Amino acid sequence: MAHPRLAWELASSGRGARQTAYRIQVRAGGAGWAGSLVWDSGKVISANSVGVAYGGPALKPRTRYTWRVKVWDGQGKASAWSAPRWWETTLSPEEWGASWIGVDNPTPLDFTGASWIWATGASLENAPVGTRWFRSHLDLPGDGEVLKATVVATADDDFALYLNGREAVRAPQQQDGWRSGRTADVTHEVREAVGAGAGVVLAVSATNRAGASVNPAGLLVRLRVETSTGRTYELLSDAGWRVTDTEQQGWQEPEFDDSAWHPAVVLAPYGQGPWGTGVSVAVPEQPAPLLRREFDVPGRVSRARLYISGLAYYEAQINGRRVGRQVLDPGFTDYDETVLYTVHDVTELLRRGANAIGVSLGRGFFGMTTPNVWNWHRPPWHSEPRLIARLEIEHPDGSRTSLVTDDQWRISEGPTLSNSLYAGETYDARREPGLWTSPGFDDSSWRQAAVQSAPKGHLRAQPHDGIEVIDSFNPERTTRLAPEVHLVDMGRTMAGWARITVRNLPAGTRLQLTYGEKLKPDGSVSAETSHVPGRFQRDEYICAGRAEESWEPAFSYKGFRYVQVSGLPETSDDAWRILGRLVHTPLDEVSSFACSEPFYEWLDRAMRRTVLNNMHGIPTDTPMYEKNGWTGDAQLGTPVMTYAFAMHRMLSKWLGDLADSQTDDGQLPVIVPSGGWGYGDLGPSPEWTTVYPFLIREFYRVYGDERAAREHWTTLTRYLDWELSRLRDGLAVTALGDYLAPGYGGNPPEDTRLTATAYLYRALLDTAEMGEVLGAGDVVTRYRKAAEQLKTALNAAFLGADGHYRTAKDPDYRQTSNAIPLAFGLVPDSARASVFDSLVRDVERRGNHLNTGALGTSVLLRALCAHGRPDLAHAVATQRTYPGWGYWHDNGADTMWEMWPLDSRSRDHYFQGTAAQWLYENVAGLRPGDAGYATFTVRPDARTGVDWARTSIRTVRGTAGVAWSQTADGFTMEVRVPVGAIAEVHVPAAGGDEVTAPDGARRLRTEGGFAVYRVPHGTWRFTS
Repeated sequence: MAHPRLAWELASSGRGARQTAYRIQVRAGGAGWAGSLVWDSGKVISANSVGVAYGGPALKPRTRYTWRVKVWDGQGKASAWSAPRWWETTLSPEEWGASWIGVDNPTPLDFTGASWIWATGASLENAPVGTRWFRSHLDLPGDGEVLKATVVATADDDFALYLNGREAVRAPQQQDGWRSGRTADVTHEVREAVGAGAGVVLAVSATNRAGASVNPAGLLVRLRVETSTGRTYELLSDAGWRVTDTEQQGWQEPEFDDSAWHPAVVLAPYGQGPWGTGVSVAVPEQPAPLLRREFDVPGRVSRARLYISGLAYYEAQINGRRVGRQVLDPGFTDYDETVLYTVHDVTELLRRGANAIGVSLGRGFFGMTTPNVWNWHRPPWHSEPRLIARLEIEHPDGSRTSLVTDDQWRISEGPTLSNSLYAGETYDARREPGLWTSPGFDDSSWRQAAVQSAPKGHLRAQPHDGIEVIDSFNPERTTRLAPEVHLVDMGRTMAGWARITVRNLPAGTRLQLTYGEKLKPDGSVSAETSHVPGRFQRDEYICAGRAEESWEPAFSYKGFRYVQVSGLPETSDDAWRILGRLVHTPLDEVSSFACSEPFYEWLDRAMRRTVLNNMHGIPTDTPMYEKNGWTGDAQLGTPVMTYAFAMHRMLSKWLGDLADSQTDDGQLPVIVPSGGWGYGDLGPSPEWTTVYPFLIREFYRVYGDERAAREHWTTLTRYLDWELSRLRDGLAVTALGDYLAPGYGGNPPEDTRLTATAYLYRALLDTAEMGEVLGAGDVVTRYRKAAEQLKTALNAAFLGADGHYRTAKDPDYRQTSNAIPLAFGLVPDSARASVFDSLVRDVERRGNHLNTGALGTSVLLRALCAHGRPDLAHAVATQRTYPGWGYWHDNGADTMWEMWPLDSRSRDHYFQGTAAQWLYENVAGLRPGDAGYATFTVRPDARTGVDWARTSIRTVRGTAGVAWSQTADGFTMEVRVPVGAIAEVHVPAAGGDEVTAPDGARRLRTEGGFAVYRVPHGTWRFTS
C-alpha cells in the first residue's frame, strides 16, 4: 500500500466540539519518536479525521514508520500531540529471493494389470443385487525393506477393503461408486506384516446396489509394494481371488481359512467391459510434510522478521518455540489470483550461534483430497502443500543475516497422516520425530526439499488478522454411551476443535473424536452430510504410549457442541480429559445491546456467537457442513457484523476475494472464493452476488471508506453491467431466491425474479450513490435510469390489481414478496398502504408468525415498524412456536439455525438471525447514517413490550450511543454523539410541545409520532 490511511478519534467534554484542522508527522526507523522525519503535513484545514492518506515520499520496504497527529478545535486552539503509533512495511516483490519448496505431486497408482471380478452368476450386463466377500494374499520375501506400499480399489457399486484385518480404504455407500478409485498408503501395515514374517492378505466386501436398469457388478484391486532390493511385488484382482456370498465370522483376518470359498469370476480386464477406462483415481494423500533448516546467527539480534506463506496452512517453530499465535494461516484465497503471506516478529526466538527453523504444512483448500460437491478436491490450483519463507535478521552494527527457502532445506513425512477441513485429521504420535525444530537434530534420514513451481497468484501481505484459538472450555458434562465410547457436551455451540490428554495408554491405541452440533436419537453424535461422502468431522489420534500425551488438530476446524470419543479403554475417568478450543478470526466487539426483554438479549447473544463461529478469514455459512463463503449469507449478515464487530480488515480482504473471483465477462459466483463451483451451480443469483456493491456501499456508510469504491470501481461496474446485460423482459433472473422459507427445503415456490430484481435495483442505487462520492457522473445517471426501469418492470409484472405483490407461481400469500418491495422503496405511493395492509393481514392470519426465508426475514420486522406496527413486530419476534426464533430458543438453541424446523441441518448459521439488526436499529434505535457515522439517526420505534433499551457502538469517530426508558412518569432518552458526527434524534411524542430538549438541540419537524431534532457532538438528554 503506497499511501496508508490514518485515522484518529477525538474526545472532548461538553457539547459541540469539532475539529477544524490537523497536522500529521511521520518518522522512519528508530524507537518511539527517535527516527528521522519523513513527512510533515503542516497544518491542514479540514474536519476529516478518518481515512487521511499518507502524503510523504515513497515508503521503503521493511521499515517501521511512526506517526502522530495534533488537531485544532472550533476556537482555533491546538491540542497536544497524540501518543505515537506505527506501521511497518513488508518486502518488495523483488526482495523475496526465495523459492517455493515442498514435495512433488504424486502420480496415483492406476489399475494396470487388474481385472474386474465378481462371483458366479455375474455378467457384463447384470449381476444379482447384494454383497459379496473376497480374499486374496501376497507372499513377500524378507530380503529387503518395504519402501512404499499402495493399494487402489473400486467396486460397482461400493466396498470396504481390509489389509491383514485392518480397514485400509472404504468407499461410501452409493450407486456407481466405481467411477472413483480409492487409494491408501499401506506402507506401515505391510512393513508390520513383513516384520512379523507374515504375508499380506486383502479382504474386501463389495456391494452391488439396486436401482440401475443395466446393473453389472465388479471389483477392481491393485496392491503395489516397492522394496529396497529394487524389486516390486503386486497383488491384482484376478481369477486367483476367492469369493463367497455369505459373510462369515473373522473373514477379514489373515488367518481365516477361505479354502471353501469359490474362485472369483473374471469379467473383463481393466479398460474393457461397460466400465471402460472411466475410473478416475484420486491422488493418494501424503502425510503432512515437515521442513527444517539449521542456520547460524553470527552476532546479537536487534530485530528479526519472518515472512512466510505455507499453502494451504503452515505452523512454524524456531528453536523449539512456536512462531505467532495464528492457526489455519494464511487466509484462504483464490490461489490462482492471490496468495497471502504473514509477517512475524521473531526477534526473541533467535539467539547467537546455532539456530533451527521447522515448518509443518497442511492442505486446507489448496491440496484437499476429500471429495465434496463443491469440487474443492480438484480446483485449478490443486497441488501438494508448499512453503516460501524469508527470515531477515538485523544486527546492532547495521549488518543483516538472511535465510530463504531453497533446496538446502530438509523434508520428511510427519505424524499427521491425513488432514482435511471436512474429514478431519489422523495423527500418529508414534511417528513424532522428536526435537526436530531445534538445532542439533539429526535429519540425515530426511530428504532434500524439492523446489516447486510458484502458485499463479500474486504474493501479497495478509491484510487481516489471522485466525486464533480465542478461548478454551471445559466440558459441561461427559457421559458414557457404550463400552469405550464417551459423549462430551461442551455446553455451547462453537467452531474449533478439541484438545485431548490421555495417560498411560498403550502405544498404537487409536482414539476417534467425532464432532457434531446435534445428537441422533440413540444419543450418539450426528456427523454426516451428503455433500461430503464418507468420513466427516472426525479426528483420529494414535497414541505413542507415553505416561501423558496431549494432542489437538493443526489443519482443520469443526462446527460442534458435542464430541464423541471412541477407543478409550475402560479406565478411570481421570485417565483422560478433553478441552474445547474456540477458534475464529479475532474480531474486537465494538458494540453492546441490552434491554428489559430477556429474550431480545438472547437474540443478540445468539447472533453474535453465530457470526463469530463463522469468521475464518472469510465469512462462512456454517462451520460444520460447508465452510463456504456464501455471498448471500454475507449480504444479509453484514449490517449485524459491522455493528457488532470490527470487520473492516477482514471484509476488506474478502472484497479482494470477490474481485478475484470475477470472470472476464463480469460474473461473480455464489461462493467466494470459488474453485470453479458457483457460477452455473446455484448461480447466477443476484440476491447473493450483489453483496459486492452492497459491501462497498456499507464500507463508506460505516467506515467512511470511499477508497474501496475507487479500487473496485472497474470490477464493480463490470459486474453490474453484466447483470443488466442478461435481463429478461426487463427483470433479473436467478437460480436462488428467498431460501429456506418455512415448509421448503431450498428455494421458495414463488417466481424468484421478484427478489432478484429487487436486489439488483438496490445494488444499482447503492453504486450510484458511491458514484456521486467519486464524481462518476455518467455511471450515476446510467444506473439510476436502469434502477427506475427495473422498478417499473417489477411493478408491472408482480403488483396485482388486488393491491399486493404476487407471482403466477405462488401457492399462497408470500410475505417476502411484499416485505422486500416495502423495505427497498419499490412500492408506488398509491399502493404502499394496500401492500402493507396485506402483509399485516397475512402475519395475523398465521397467528403472528413469519413465513419468510432468509431474504424476507432480514427485512420483515423493520418493515412492520417503518409502517407503524411495532406491536406486530414484537409479536413475531417473541413467538415461541414454529416458525420463529423463540421456537429455537425453547428447544435449547444458543445460536442461530439454518432452517426453521428442529431438524435443521446446521445449528450455527447466521442468515436467519438478522433480527439482531432490528434490535439495534429499532428497539434501541441507533441507525448508521453515512460517511463513517458522520451522520446517524436515533429512532426507537419498536418499544412494544420493552421498558428500556440501550446500545452503543465505537465508530471510526468515537462512541455513539442511545439509552431510553419508559416509566409511568414519561419517556427519557440519552443520546451520545462523537466529535465529528451529527445525529438526527427522533423523540417519541405526539407533538414537539411534549418534549423537553436540551439547549443546542435544533428542532427540525414532527412526523409519525416523533419530534425530530438535530444535535452535534455531546451527550443529550430528552424527555417527553
